[in-house]
Amino acid sequence: MTAVDDAPIAVDEVPTLTVTLRIRRMNPEGNADHAPGEDYWEEFQVEAHATDRLLDALHKVKWEQDGTLAFRRSCAHGVCGSDAMRINARNRLACKTLLKDLNPAKPILVEPIAGLPVEKDLIVDMEPFFASYRQIMPFLMTSGPTPERERLQTPAQRERFEDTTKCIMCAACTTACPVFWTDGQYFGPQAIIGAHRFIFDSRDEGQWDRLEILNDTAGVWKCRTTFNCTEACPRGIEVTKAISEVKRALNTGKI
Repeated sequence: MTAVDDAPIAVDEVPTLTVTLRIRRMNPEGNADHAPGEDYWEEFQVEAHATDRLLDALHKVKWEQDGTLAFRRSCAHGVCGSDAMRINARNRLACKTLLKDLNPAKPILVEPIAGLPVEKDLIVDMEPFFASYRQIMPFLMTSGPTPERERLQTPAQRERFEDTTKCIMCAACTTACPVFWTDGQYFGPQAIIGAHRFIFDSRDEGQWDRLEILNDTAGVWKCRTTFNCTEACPRGIEVTKAISEVKRALNTGKI
């Protein structure tokens, strides 16, 4: 075993820095300087540690400077997916993004995710996103009597859809898709990988019903393989690969 003599860094010795957050805001009720529904940018200076996340900086703004700033957050550990937002022109989770990785020497741009109606500041209406997810019937479909024990499958069978089970439904992939921004009917990448998770599950019997839905004009053929979705996924899911596997199943008639 190699001995390590480096003493741990005390909390008060962690380097601090001043960062500028440039936040895109909208108040549906308006305020003294802006009309109802008007988009505008507002800057805030925040003293932070180099190890802080963007979510920590947003908390400092809300709790110490402007309590009207609106954004979603819950678990703060990259599990719930509620704090997806556009940070320096890229979809990320605020709780998984360190300030030191955002070039804090320049203003950090923070915007709501694109393609969904903005309700206030960084909060968007997620209903269109969830409506697409519901259309692909995201539940196990089986026939026959309910077994007394769990339905078994081999490791190889599980491996076929393992990657898409990691989805936390943060909408980062769907709202990074340029087709989704411009086409109000497209299901979007998340709904397709949500279907992938069941289409390739050996226990499921509704795969062809889902494939028929995705073969629709609003479905999988609208994907232009730009890879924005794969780059945006905070869970590292190979979204574009999963979409191509769905396309292949439709082309070959084989799962």
